[in-house]
Amino acid sequence: MVYRVIEIATVFMHFGFVLYVVFGGFLAWKWRRTIAIHLAAVAWGAGSLVVGYDCPLTNLENWARRMAGISELPSTGFIAHYITGVFYPVSIEPIVQGLAAAVVVGSWLGYVLLGRHAKAQTGPSSIR
Repeated sequence: MVYRVIEIATVFMHFGFVLYVVFGGFLAWKWRRTIAIHLAAVAWGAGSLVVGYDCPLTNLENWARRMAGISELPSTGFIAHYITGVFYPVSIEPIVQGLAAAVVVGSWLGYVLLGRHAKAQTGPSSIR
């Protein structure tokens, strides 16, 4: 029972991380200091897709699944098991990855533009 709870909690953490990678840049619009955390999360997420290194959350989930007597995730990992083919067809995976990258880049552009806008408003001309 405990291992199933760990497994389920890990799945939720993993979904949260994936959502943060895609949409976390928008949080930095409000909380500007979080951009460094988002950059690190995107670097990790992109690196795990491109380079293929092991994800500690996948390893934790596999450990909990083994301890609970459940088969491990397939070698293709979390995204292939829970997202690709579930939320969108496998055939459009490159399109979905491109859209996710566009959302990330768009959030970063917004971060930069909002930062410039804020600096322009607080610059010397606005002091009276």
